[in-house]
Amino acid sequence: MKRLLICEDEASIRSFVVINLKRAGYDMIEAGSGEEAIQLYEEALESKEGKVDIALLDVMLPGINGFEVCKQLRSHDETMGIIMLTARSQDAEKVEGLKTGADDYVTKPFSPTELVARVNALYRRINAIENKESMQYMEELVSGDFTLNIRSRTLKKNGEQIDLTQLEFQILEYFFTNPDKIFSRADILKRVWGGDFYGDDKIVDVNIRRLRMKLEEDPSDPKHICTVWGKGYQWQK
Repeated sequence: MKRLLICEDEASIRSFVVINLKRAGYDMIEAGSGEEAIQLYEEALESKEGKVDIALLDVMLPGINGFEVCKQLRSHDETMGIIMLTARSQDAEKVEGLKTGADDYVTKPFSPTELVARVNALYRRINAIENKESMQYMEELVSGDFTLNIRSRTLKKNGEQIDLTQLEFQILEYFFTNPDKIFSRADILKRVWGGDFYGDDKIVDVNIRRLRMKLEEDPSDPKHICTVWGKGYQWQK
């Protein structure tokens, strides 16, 4: 069963989400606060049903907010899917969610069709990653000081491990297998998020900035993930 955790303090919205995602085939865990979401997530890990595949987190919550819940969930699981629910369409809030480790965001009010489409697309990406891990293929990709281990899905720089989200890993894998090639935002979006992605393509830029913060000596003057103005991004050793 596909398991999804919904954290939303407004009961009417939570009920609306639960009904529509249950119809789409998801097993739902409901929480009305950030503290309850973390507790239920930990209980789910210990249960026989196992891990949560995707979390839907409202940004504005009583107690700890959705950003903090996102950080805590991401610290436990780098591969689970996380979607932020926000009542505002401000770019700053969207960027903040992605910086804390979210994979996507949905702005309220949203239609059931849009929500289910976004959740399904994220679940397919997660499932594809898990299936790929069970296959036999090249163990490591080396580029300069960096070593990307495909099987363990880890990155090391000069032997020191750098933590990555699943999307960050996929972007680097794309770069490492195509060194010096220039990729447009659309290229990266299609490869990593899929052709059926339902959202803002600026999500690519946010993840690039986040990767630069982790990989570059000076993120404001990147030497590895370079911008080719008017064309896109290029990985250089």
